[in-house]
Amino acid sequence: MNFCSHCGHAVEHRIPDGDSRLRHVCPQCATVHYQNPKIIAGCLPVWGDRVLLCRRAIEPRHGYWTLPAGFMENGETIAEGAARETWEEAEANVRDLQLYTVYNIPYISQVYMLHRAELVEGRFGVGVESLECRLFSEDEIPWDELAFPSVKKTLRHYFEDRRSGHFPLHVEDIRPRS
Repeated sequence: MNFCSHCGHAVEHRIPDGDSRLRHVCPQCATVHYQNPKIIAGCLPVWGDRVLLCRRAIEPRHGYWTLPAGFMENGETIAEGAARETWEEAEANVRDLQLYTVYNIPYISQVYMLHRAELVEGRFGVGVESLECRLFSEDEIPWDELAFPSVKKTLRHYFEDRRSGHFPLHVEDIRPRS
């Protein structure tokens, strides 16, 4: 950030009074510009014994498979964001959304919040951010073509939990491999 979004003056990078972190601060109007993690809301849409995946038409990870998910918008709940993203990416409606996995990913300043959900009437299409969408059984999942660790972990949890019939909330940190 170079300029204040409030008054347009050049910002400084310093620790504001009463704070302990470097922030972008405007010396003209004293606005402190906080930068916080982004929340990604999404779904694990289920129809029978299959799950819906989308092949990405955008970067990052163009051409790889993912669960429908994306950045939350202001004014929506995580469930609303997850349902909206599912419609945008897969032209699918979902119901009975239940928070299922939460992944803290501090090295990219993101938090993934993914819901288990039922695909309404098994219907879906292909949204503008997807090359294709498809239902997969466990043995059909393209494990080596999944876009993100959060997707792979969520799918592994789901198929394991489905065998036990118990679907607890999974909360994990994802850190880069060293």
